[in-house]
Amino acid sequence: MARNTIKNNELSEEVQEEMSDALEEKVEETEDFLKSVFSQKKLNTYLVAKNLPFVAFLALLGLLYISNRHLAENTVRRIDRLGKEVKELSWDYKSLNAELMKLTTQTEIAKRADTLGLKERTEPPIKLQVVKEVKK
Repeated sequence: MARNTIKNNELSEEVQEEMSDALEEKVEETEDFLKSVFSQKKLNTYLVAKNLPFVAFLALLGLLYISNRHLAENTVRRIDRLGKEVKELSWDYKSLNAELMKLTTQTEIAKRADTLGLKERTEPPIKLQVVKEVKK
């Protein structure tokens, strides 16, 4: 495996000058562009008119983003509200189920039947038998 070594290749003065000239040209181009964009000339109005559809598209995307965010927040609020309602209904179901189980016990039924004048049988029910007569 080869060792990592630092290369000390310094750039010549000509290469350094070319690089600095290229950098200065880029800076000048940027400054010229900014001046043309923010100037009060007719060319500026042309650029604005030329880019108006793009600006309108960006505004539309912004409105869509805002409306999507609004709908998402409303959906989250609705989900939270429905979750709370489900918990409340679950508690109601459990309490009603427990009350029904209590009311259907034999002692509770006997108490309610006693108020109607009915009494619990102490002897087993009588089985009725039907006698079939044979026709001759």
